[in-house]
Amino acid sequence: MKELLLYIARNLVEHPDQVTVTEVENGDELTLELRVAPEDMGKVIGRQGRIAKEIRTLVRSYAQRTGAKVTVDIVD
Repeated sequence: MKELLLYIARNLVEHPDQVTVTEVENGDELTLELRVAPEDMGKVIGRQGRIAKEIRTLVRSYAQRTGAKVTVDIVD
């Protein structure tokens, strides 16, 4: 799932080398923390959060196939 999130984020931003994903486990749930360059934050979030919502939907649906529970946090 980390690789999927990295792939999506790197293709959205202008500084793909500054994209990082950190995995944090909370019991049975995995949280992926996405960090991008400050000037790319708008591209990852999108208008009214639409792109961020779709990123979360994609990662969550991929995780359901493996039986995992995953959330995505966009950290500034």
